[in-house]
Amino acid sequence: MTGLAARLLRHRAGPAAATLLALIAGVLILVAMGTLVESGLRYRTEPRLWATADVVVANRTVSHTFKEFGGDTTTSTVTLPEGGTVDAALVDQIRQVPGVAAVTGDEGVLIGSPAAVGHGWDTYSFTGRPVAAGAAPRADDEVLVDTRLGAAPGDRIDLVVGGVRRSYRVSGTAETGSAAVFFTDAQAARLSAHPGRVDAIGVRMAPGADLGAVREIASAAGATTYTGKDRGNVEQSENQAAQALLVTAGSAFGGYVVLLIVFVVAGTIGLSVRHRRRDLALLRAVAATPGQVRRMLVAEAALLALIGSAIGGPAGLLAARWVHGELVGRGFVPASFPMADGLFAVPAAVGTAVLVAVLAALVAARRVTAIKPIEALGEIAVEPRRSGRVRLIAGVLTLAAAGTSGAFTLGAGGSTGALAGAVGMLYLFVIAVALLAPRINAYAARLLTPLLPRMWRVSGYLAAANLRANAQGMATVLTALVLSVGFGGSVWFLQTNLERQTTTQSSAGTLAERVLVAPGGLPADTAREIRELAGVRAATGVHRTQVLVRALGGIGPVSAQSVDPAGITSTMDLAVREGNLADLRAGTVALSAMQASSSGWDVGDQAELWLGDGTPVTLDVIAIYGRGLGFGDVTLAAETVAGHTAGDTDDEVLVSAGPEADTALATWSAGRPGTEVLDAATRTRLISTDLAIGAWLNRLLIGVMVGYAALAAATTMVMAALARRRELALLQLVGVTRRQIRRMVQAEQAGLLGTAVLIGATIAALTLSAIVNGLTGSPIPYVPPLGWVAVLGGTTLLALATTVWPVRRLLSAPPIDNIGVKE
Repeated sequence: MTGLAARLLRHRAGPAAATLLALIAGVLILVAMGTLVESGLRYRTEPRLWATADVVVANRTVSHTFKEFGGDTTTSTVTLPEGGTVDAALVDQIRQVPGVAAVTGDEGVLIGSPAAVGHGWDTYSFTGRPVAAGAAPRADDEVLVDTRLGAAPGDRIDLVVGGVRRSYRVSGTAETGSAAVFFTDAQAARLSAHPGRVDAIGVRMAPGADLGAVREIASAAGATTYTGKDRGNVEQSENQAAQALLVTAGSAFGGYVVLLIVFVVAGTIGLSVRHRRRDLALLRAVAATPGQVRRMLVAEAALLALIGSAIGGPAGLLAARWVHGELVGRGFVPASFPMADGLFAVPAAVGTAVLVAVLAALVAARRVTAIKPIEALGEIAVEPRRSGRVRLIAGVLTLAAAGTSGAFTLGAGGSTGALAGAVGMLYLFVIAVALLAPRINAYAARLLTPLLPRMWRVSGYLAAANLRANAQGMATVLTALVLSVGFGGSVWFLQTNLERQTTTQSSAGTLAERVLVAPGGLPADTAREIRELAGVRAATGVHRTQVLVRALGGIGPVSAQSVDPAGITSTMDLAVREGNLADLRAGTVALSAMQASSSGWDVGDQAELWLGDGTPVTLDVIAIYGRGLGFGDVTLAAETVAGHTAGDTDDEVLVSAGPEADTALATWSAGRPGTEVLDAATRTRLISTDLAIGAWLNRLLIGVMVGYAALAAATTMVMAALARRRELALLQLVGVTRRQIRRMVQAEQAGLLGTAVLIGATIAALTLSAIVNGLTGSPIPYVPPLGWVAVLGGTTLLALATTVWPVRRLLSAPPIDNIGVKE
């Protein structure tokens, strides 16, 4: 049957090319995305600071055990956003363990400018690297720096630590493999943001010594021991952030992209098999067994999938390299991050394509091969008038599930799950439309029957008759059009809404007229100093961080801000709905309405959560506000997070002041090099620019999904048009002119397109409104002025081009040539 399948493919160039195009694009997308995810999963951080340590004691994750609905116990473990610390007293306890040859605690110092991480000199011996030039730092104003910082022994280097700029003499340089700076141990202890605690403890054991005692001490203190290759996981680096980004992005969108490809390829192959029912029925009539027909269809699908993989696989690897270059160029991934070679991504993509194609062929052939040959010949003459009851029930249930899915997704993931939630909700709607499409087409045809003849006369009458007769056959075309309109009109605009709402909320909620910023942050006492300047009414320091909260399925990070509560109501308006933000102090918390709803908290409740370094806290909820996108879902007092963040600095200071304070602010800023005084409008523009840069990866993934949906609609409509060869030839032979046929096709397309646009736009509006309302409280989403024009106009042009052109091509041939049995 394989040889017969190959010969039949040569005689069905149009449908075969459409199916092949869908497979090529699908494999390309799978390989490109799979390679990026594979790069993240296969990456292993090589230990640099602790290269010669046998074991490293650190606290980098937090775990929470909970019971599922079925009663099973599950443990959720997440990485701490701010990196955890351990008690410095552990250093002495571990030193007393027999077999410990050397031990030291790392006083991690976050350097804001230039971006680097500082350590005490004792930790340098664990790097196992020689000093390239110069010597170790011996005085508190000396440092040894990595060569990538561009300094030489004897040079002066300015470092911003805790928002304070200090000048140091470079005593030596070394190649540590990262942007590292080494202070004297005493200076590192003074600069540490966590007095009495250390970031990690490195331990070197004597040969043959047992690590068990060290593990017991670490476990008793709530810390974890890392050995072997896991030691690299302790060290925070750009590559680790890139790894998390690739894995997170792949996890959020990978499943939906695979589902989209499965949906498109299965629909394309199913439509191709449906249009060949005459050929398949004739094969049955000349004694081909059901098994032989199925094997032939499977062979065709497998051949197309393999050819598509042979083309799409290499193209996907090239696409992955392009995406990697863009990620590096835009600062998402460092240039040193290693790219995988697709060792697992390519076989997975090929296997998925072949499996989907084969299963789609088997499902599509089920009806033709399940009945008697003579019944198959008779069935292909007339479309079934109605789909089955099971399909109807499934469609209604899926439609109901789509209507309620948005709330569950937002409750589980917050704003970070908004895009994934929108895609999931959209898929459920589209699947419901696919199941109900025959009935939708039949109902729309009845509504259009009196309308089309009035507009297109005879051609309209024929178009109405065709729409009524082909309600079942046009189900795939309707679904493809709805998919295209739905994706273009919802998921793409959702990203626009997230950016716009974040900027709008930030702008509207910032009452301060001036904003102080500086590279590397501002000292924590800056707001207090600014309040003492003439003309300043209020000043609020703001530090952005993350906290961990319980969510459906475990625990997850939530955006947060810590603020100096003094005068906060004069510098920011969070649109408080309940409670009073003026009550914010240590031990209390204010929550966005969305976070309060998803966590089940209200004013007066006690909120249990983890700070960014893993410290559990129980805080009194004193206010619930509406501007969570602009200011974070959790607002804490600065005292609550003091000592629990990587650097004791403020990202900005909001200043409420009149024009008379400009001179005092300028003088204060001039005395601190690098500090800038911005007006509120400039700050808003900078936020908007940062959001656009940060959203690039989301837009890329969304663009791929929208483009593939449009490709699916195009190939489906081309196949449907080419399958009308015999029908159009018969109309010509009975006297219908070519002009009337073209007008008939235009009338059909207008009816089908109108139905698809109406349904797709409704689905897009419901999806977009539900997610945006959950995030912002506004039931009316923002759509750019030309947004719907682009979506609807693009869909209309796509539908006309992919239908009118094939029909014009069919009409150019003599009708007697097309009246045969071939399709």
